[in-house]
Amino acid sequence: MPLQFNPVKLFAGSGTTVLAQKIAESYGKPLGDVSLSRFSDGEFQPSFEDSVRGQDVFIIQSTMPPSDNLFELLLMVDAAKRASARKIIAVIPYFGFARQDRKDKPRVPITSKLVAKMLETAGATRIMTMDLHADQIQGFFEVPVDHLYSSSLFLPDIEALGLENLTIASPDMGGSKRANAYGGKLGAEVVICYKQRKKANVIDKMTVIGEVKDRHVILVDDMIDTGGTLVKAADMLMEKGALSVRAYCTHGVLSGDAIEKIENSAMTELVITDTIPLRRPSSKIRVISVAPLFASVMRAVHAHESISGHFLM
Repeated sequence: MPLQFNPVKLFAGSGTTVLAQKIAESYGKPLGDVSLSRFSDGEFQPSFEDSVRGQDVFIIQSTMPPSDNLFELLLMVDAAKRASARKIIAVIPYFGFARQDRKDKPRVPITSKLVAKMLETAGATRIMTMDLHADQIQGFFEVPVDHLYSSSLFLPDIEALGLENLTIASPDMGGSKRANAYGGKLGAEVVICYKQRKKANVIDKMTVIGEVKDRHVILVDDMIDTGGTLVKAADMLMEKGALSVRAYCTHGVLSGDAIEKIENSAMTELVITDTIPLRRPSSKIRVISVAPLFASVMRAVHAHESISGHFLM
């Protein structure tokens, strides 16, 4: 007897409406109707205008700053639980606060663990996200986590460039595992940029471990925030004799004057995904959409099918 699947509804948070619309189009189902009431004191209240009783509900919202995006997601999850949804899957293309995954000094919170507990308490029965800053964050949850990788999108794009003498670079020691994985898939050499900081977001000095002369270099990272690390790395690699430097970063946080830094750098191109909306277009920034990938995995999850084929790293 064939399995009987529950109806499914897709909803979008206000911070990720454009991406959610693309995901819905790829999924082949329209977004559900949700309204957001705002009060004069700054409070807000989401409301599902469609019934979700007994249904599998996907709520799509990245949790980049401001923190209202996270809180709106929590409220929507709670609303779905109280409206008797059968399952509530929080689709979080960009999982904010992921850099706070440990105590790196005394008397600080482990915020990503706190966020995980808040999502579970609100009623999320499953989490779907992409390129967590630290893989171990999956262990902060007591519900299933589908951790997707942008490498399934980036690797074919890099191969399509047809670059000879290709070298994959990590902008810091922490990204060496990611760089090695890309290098292994592409059959490319790997180098590491070693940086020292005196304080957050400020690099004191940087050097490269490996040879880049007469090589086309591609930097890979999970996110780009202020752009300082990647710009400094790109400029340094060109000074060391690289033929060109490109960067592939999943999450384009691009805070402050990051876009201007990229435009004025030696970098040929920055490729990001649309997990976070790009503030303004730039001739040096190219965006690859994650919508088809998320839609495919969401469809498989709803149909109780394997999703292992979507993981390249």
